[in-house]
Amino acid sequence: MSRARRFRRKGRAPALTALTLTAALALTVGCSSREEVQDSASTGETITVTDQRGKTLTLDGPAAKVAFTVMPAPSIFAAVDRSYDRIVGINQSTLTANQGGMFGKMFPASKSTEVIAGSDFVPNVETVTQLNPDVVVQWGDRGPGVTEPLEAAGYPVLGLEYGTQEDLEAWITLFSEIIGKPERGKELVDWQHDELASIRKTVASQPGPRPRAMILSKTGDTFSTTSPDGYDGFQFPLVGADLVSKGVSSDSGQINPEQIIAWDPQVIMLSGFDKSTPADIYSDARFANVAAVKEKRVYKTPLGAYRWQVPSMESPLMWQWMNRLLYPGRTDNTLRSQVRSAFDDLYGYEITEDEIDQVLRVDVNRDAANYDQFLR
Repeated sequence: MSRARRFRRKGRAPALTALTLTAALALTVGCSSREEVQDSASTGETITVTDQRGKTLTLDGPAAKVAFTVMPAPSIFAAVDRSYDRIVGINQSTLTANQGGMFGKMFPASKSTEVIAGSDFVPNVETVTQLNPDVVVQWGDRGPGVTEPLEAAGYPVLGLEYGTQEDLEAWITLFSEIIGKPERGKELVDWQHDELASIRKTVASQPGPRPRAMILSKTGDTFSTTSPDGYDGFQFPLVGADLVSKGVSSDSGQINPEQIIAWDPQVIMLSGFDKSTPADIYSDARFANVAAVKEKRVYKTPLGAYRWQVPSMESPLMWQWMNRLLYPGRTDNTLRSQVRSAFDDLYGYEITEDEIDQVLRVDVNRDAANYDQFLR
């Protein structure tokens, strides 16, 4: 990734862009229709993109206001723009993550952004209308029930698909195009490609059987995991792990304790979508003989701008974190410096040592095996 910095910020958002300010002024003088607002914000630079549904969208100019029903998308968009200024609506789950992680520190406005959808992704069209975005980012592969209400209200919908590295790169490219920064999108995709090549080279040099590993989610007495049909089917083999849940076919991923015991994972990585901690797994007597428990190799996955376990701008950091825990013999303990560099390049943010601890969940992972490699 290029090391050019457009700005550097710590703890405060930069000034409004000219497009955002223009749109805001148009609203305050009493525009009565969406068309009038669009005309007032137009720069004369028409932008045409094709989303992942194959549908073509034409904008009058770079989008100044964007709303998201899709959970991980705002953090990716903010990295592309190196700003939160254009984001006006988000999913409830995104808001929860923003309020508990680094994203809210980097972009304080993200902790109080209007919610336009919940876990079912059905948009609240009334709220969307109040926000009046230039584009709404929505799932493009979950049927017309989540897209048609928005399109019927006159809003361009950027339809996305999810689950692969290629999808992630498509998001980066599409976001860069709708804000008129295609060169930034190429820069970020190139970085992802460079990091993919790097981790593959590292794994190829690591001999021996691949450690048995899994992602585990625990909510109350219910356990679930991921299948190879999702991103982890790509991510775990990439970093040199044998994904023990490769035979899971349930849509919910729900499993019972007996299945975990039978798999006997050597490494357990706990989901960032629940409140479970390594201590919860260690204290469950049923897992006393599971290799990961006996060897203290249960880890809470990091939370950066968003939860690292899903496709995001910080996925290359997740790959490094996973590989270093799977193969603790590595001597190039540079993850903290990689986090520092990435947050600067992606978000224009100078992350502190305490904040790196927060991202890496040192509070709950400190005593786990081999986690000392991530301590300062």
